[in-house]
Amino acid sequence: MNTLTETFTTPYQAAPFTSVKNEDYLPAFRELIRKSEEEVEAIVNNPEEPAFENVIEALAYSGEQLDRASNIFFNLNSAETSDELQQIAQEVSPILTEYSSKISQNEALFNKIKKVHDEKEKYNLNGEQQMLLDETYKGFVRSGALLNEEDKEKLKKINMDLSLKSLQFGQNVLASTNHYFKHITNKEDLAGIPDAILEQYAEEAKERNLEGLVVTLQYPSYIPFMTYAENRELRKEVALANGKKSFDGGEFDNQNLIKELLSLKQQKAELLGYKNYADYVLEERMAKSPAKVIDFLNELLTKAQPYAAREIEELKALAKADGIDEMQAYDHAFYAEKLRKAKYDLNDEELKPYFPLNQVQDAVFGLAHTLFGLNFKERDDIPKYHEEVKVYEVWEGENHLSNENQPEAKSQEPGAFKALLYVDYFPRKGKRAGAWMTSYKSQYQKDGENSRPHISIVCNFSKPTKDTPSLLTFQEVTTLFHEFGHALHGMLADTQYPTLSGTSVKWDFVELPSQFLENFCYEPEFLKTFARHYTTGEVLPDEKIEKIAQSKNFMEGYQTLRQIGFGLLDMNYHTKVGELESKSVKEFEDEYTKAAQLYPAHPETAMSPSFSHIFQGGYSAGYYSYKWAEVLDADAFQYFKENGIFNPEIAAKYKVLLSSGGTKDPMELYKSFRGSEPKVESLLKRAFG
Repeated sequence: MNTLTETFTTPYQAAPFTSVKNEDYLPAFRELIRKSEEEVEAIVNNPEEPAFENVIEALAYSGEQLDRASNIFFNLNSAETSDELQQIAQEVSPILTEYSSKISQNEALFNKIKKVHDEKEKYNLNGEQQMLLDETYKGFVRSGALLNEEDKEKLKKINMDLSLKSLQFGQNVLASTNHYFKHITNKEDLAGIPDAILEQYAEEAKERNLEGLVVTLQYPSYIPFMTYAENRELRKEVALANGKKSFDGGEFDNQNLIKELLSLKQQKAELLGYKNYADYVLEERMAKSPAKVIDFLNELLTKAQPYAAREIEELKALAKADGIDEMQAYDHAFYAEKLRKAKYDLNDEELKPYFPLNQVQDAVFGLAHTLFGLNFKERDDIPKYHEEVKVYEVWEGENHLSNENQPEAKSQEPGAFKALLYVDYFPRKGKRAGAWMTSYKSQYQKDGENSRPHISIVCNFSKPTKDTPSLLTFQEVTTLFHEFGHALHGMLADTQYPTLSGTSVKWDFVELPSQFLENFCYEPEFLKTFARHYTTGEVLPDEKIEKIAQSKNFMEGYQTLRQIGFGLLDMNYHTKVGELESKSVKEFEDEYTKAAQLYPAHPETAMSPSFSHIFQGGYSAGYYSYKWAEVLDADAFQYFKENGIFNPEIAAKYKVLLSSGGTKDPMELYKSFRGSEPKVESLLKRAFG
């Protein structure tokens, strides 16, 4: 029996990780694709007159088992991969891409969709149904439904190549990250590094059967090293290793892959009638056009540059006192930490004891309860893909003990089951870097039942040691809140159709809930409720809390320019791909990040070959959305600040925004919550006063 092809018998039909073997995946995908194709054929062959229910709605509910198996497989390939799993991914990706192309280019199916779309006035659809119909029709057109047969085949081949090459890109970055480590036997070389981090480095060495200490390019290892290591030459060496990820001409080099990926995207855009890939992408975003994005980024660049320049001058003065005449990028974190300490008397290592992971998690759970009435209960009997993962039931209203055999309650009932939440916090060799939220099961309503979502948060925080729990830097605290904001978007979903549920929104709207929640981390009123020393229970002193609040905009100019640089690079890659015929990736990157650069570009490094957001993830021609969403989140939080950060009436309105998913235009949703469109001034006021 293949577990993936059967109805899951786990509590809440949770992903049956412990029952799935690697050899199950390929046969399961083939079988579930066959079943999904049968569902589509049933729609196509239905003799009844095409109507919203038997075409659009039926299609929206089809393929659920295949979606669930895909979510399990690809989420594991990011969070707990292996050579075998990566090999399977290379085989699975083209099969799924071919299936997707087959559905989207099914002429008989599209003709039925088009007929319903052309006659939509006769169906008396509500707003969500109208949105589903429009999105379904557009989705097929944007997938090539109007192309001739020859061009459909070309598009199918392009999509397959894109799928495989983006997968390879991510595998190369992971392999390149894992490939490097710095073995240090002389502890004096690590002067300035706090003891807790040294202990972490010693444990890493032990895991590799080495004496001494080991620094890696995994963020919990790399970031503290760049922040505290006094040895400038070692900082340079490790920073250059990080900057050379997939850019060293070796086995895991991504430079040619970048050119191939961008060329394929351009071909796809032209085939579908667009000038370039950015035009294709932005048609379905709030921003609408590359010109509007470039104008938006350049406006922020102009406003932020003077602030960033002043910040860097302050750092240069500190470096000059240490005999450094020309500061480099690998000096930034070290001197920024020195300046932060001098200005605010804040030091990450001094703050970390006040932010043990369990307390921070309790705080974010508590905030979800205060704002939205959610409660969390850990379950030990739900399968997990790794022993470090924890699983929580999420309830709305009264937090009563669950009965896994009871039918799922309607979401509006008090004490209703809302979601499963998986949390996976620590780095492993099989886990890609960074932090993200993902889903194992979408929310939807069907046949009178509100089927609830299964959501996951994946991070890379410092592991607990034998002497200390996992202690978070303040930046890691905000990271957890960020990902939990995404998770709330998923957990509170309350829509009819899975394709409009949760985070299925315009891409430049999707970061609003995540960035919004980060704001609470800087509010003294909230910080005092959970920032307590893990051994003494002492609350973080008021002066430190005040300084955290004051430090919110520390290096904001620099960070803004850094994000703008990434956004400009992304947008230029996807509008000017032709230039890569005569330029190297390095030359292209240097040219289009130059306006936002604050340090000299190093000839041996480039970030593009490890820019997974746009070459592996979903941020192609969309990286600007982080700054775009900052305008939204600054404006939204300003509304709370003006009326009380725990204001129940405003929280209730915000909950409606979160639960609505993609059922309405995002600007319409935002205006319903806020009463007006977002103002860029809210961001500028928060960032620069």
